[in-house]
Amino acid sequence: MKLLAAFDWSFIWENRAEIWSGLKNTLKVAAIGIAGSFLVGVVLGAARAHRIPVISQLAGIYVEVIRNTPIIVQIFFLYYGILPWVGYTGSPFLAAWLSITIWGGAFNTENFRAGFEAVPRQFREAAYALGFTPLKAFLNVTLPIGGRIALPSTINTYISVLKNTSLLLVIGYAELTTVANHIQSVTFRTFEMFAVIAVIYLVLVWTLSALVRLLEARLALPESR
Repeated sequence: MKLLAAFDWSFIWENRAEIWSGLKNTLKVAAIGIAGSFLVGVVLGAARAHRIPVISQLAGIYVEVIRNTPIIVQIFFLYYGILPWVGYTGSPFLAAWLSITIWGGAFNTENFRAGFEAVPRQFREAAYALGFTPLKAFLNVTLPIGGRIALPSTINTYISVLKNTSLLLVIGYAELTTVANHIQSVTFRTFEMFAVIAVIYLVLVWTLSALVRLLEARLALPESR
């Protein structure tokens, strides 16, 4: 306690507006990344699980490339390579949410693929026997069951998406870590600043984890309860 008292915490309150702005940007990019990675994972996971020609192979290449390269390299490549090449030279917001979504989508593709493949074949055959088309069988049988099976692994992906927003510091996007780094570079209050944002990240991750765990409990398959 004496060690903590030796530091000056008043400047945290003095810079609360800037910290709050960074937190909002972090939450905005994380929300887009989580929603986007969910959609990418469901679509490409279904294509992989059902062995859809061409799409399945392309999805496999995408997963291998993204999962086996550092996300910080992907952020640099997207912001300084791909986006300028296609003519985009605007703010880093597009590169921020796009890079996080692409990364999370690759991991969720495998999460959902495993979940969909775990659905017993008899369930799909029963749906076909009732006259369901392949798409309706997927939406009404495979997705609800496979999505619940994949939920525990997707939780880890969503948490990682949230934490990886801190790496957007490298392209200057004004999220929480970028703002904290800017404040400490001016005030030289490194310990206080990064101690505070560490607590903020802990609260964010614990909150997200608790919400998803609650959702997991409500959506648990009957035999898992």
